[in-house]
Amino acid sequence: MPLDTAREIKRVRAREIGIDVGVMQPDTLNSITDVYGVKVGHKTIIRDQHIRTGVTAILPHHGNIFQEKVPASIYVGNAFGKLAGYSQVEEVGNIETPIVLTNSFSVGTAITAVIKYVINQKGNEHVESVNAVIGETNDGFLNDIRGFHVTEEDVLDAIKGAKSGPVKEGSVGAGTGTYAFGFKGGIGTSSRMVPVEESKSGHYTVGVLVQTNYTGHLKINGVQVGRILKNEQRWKTNTMKTEDGSCMVVIATDAPVSPRNLKRIGKRALNGLIRTGSYMNTGSGEYAIAFSTFNIKAHREKRSMPGWIPNSMINPFFQAVIEATEEAVYNSMFMATTVQGYKGKLYAIPLDEVIRISEEHHMSHLSMKYPYQQTSGNGLEVLEPMPDKSIS
Repeated sequence: MPLDTAREIKRVRAREIGIDVGVMQPDTLNSITDVYGVKVGHKTIIRDQHIRTGVTAILPHHGNIFQEKVPASIYVGNAFGKLAGYSQVEEVGNIETPIVLTNSFSVGTAITAVIKYVINQKGNEHVESVNAVIGETNDGFLNDIRGFHVTEEDVLDAIKGAKSGPVKEGSVGAGTGTYAFGFKGGIGTSSRMVPVEESKSGHYTVGVLVQTNYTGHLKINGVQVGRILKNEQRWKTNTMKTEDGSCMVVIATDAPVSPRNLKRIGKRALNGLIRTGSYMNTGSGEYAIAFSTFNIKAHREKRSMPGWIPNSMINPFFQAVIEATEEAVYNSMFMATTVQGYKGKLYAIPLDEVIRISEEHHMSHLSMKYPYQQTSGNGLEVLEPMPDKSIS
């Protein structure tokens, strides 16, 4: 059945249909916000039939980030992108602002908004230098990107609306107009626990958030799902065809990781993208922004960070970030809804087909079938469970 007539099941995360990625366990929410203090906010901008864009803000902690900077690093895979703030993070090894994701043409607007946000915070009355960290992907297929529809107010709304707890995924915020492997992409998140005796909780957490907007040959848990769907002509109604694209990866951890090892963790996050089928083509920008929330007090008191995790203990963090990045990509696609936009329509990946393929190839540990119904509004197809029917 072609995608333009196929009905889809309720949008769910990967684990809800039994697709467990890797061997490490996620933390409570399976989200970047499992790292204590981290907050995420979205501003989704949908107007008329041609505006499908937005902003996603990640705040490393609840306080004044400029006054209580976090250790950080940025790893660049393929550099076809417009990541603002890279050079200062590379030089001094910290981040002093919220991290903002948006579309390619709104980076300048976001920089101005973030600077205004920082200098207007209490305690920053005399600040005259702010290094705003802004990432982007190009949403120009579904969104009239040349219209510059993201405003400073939109960016500030995303920052001020950021909160802890569950994170909205899919076609929201900076993922409103994005794509992934020919299907609708978006925002996705995941986390992993790294058992460590020295931690008060018995583990550290690595959390990942992605803005997927790239292509390649989709693999899910090692199975060539994209090839199977393509052979069955499941992509033929998607009107977008491109070999370019980008993916922003934001990584948080509560472990005492130095900027040097944060860069190494960021490098491994891109291995998670490769597992999904990315080959980081020449027109694609892959960036990993990694930070640690450990011991904010040390920065406030202007003393050295004590007890960085040594190289001999870093391997589990490499494994954790690879798995969390891979799963975050799947969540970004599985939670995304079909969107009609500026130049055409991008269909959400058909989860009923993913379930079928996962059962045939033993990708998952569950066999689940969902009732569904389909409604629409504002160019977005919203999929809800049918009433008065149980899951078989």
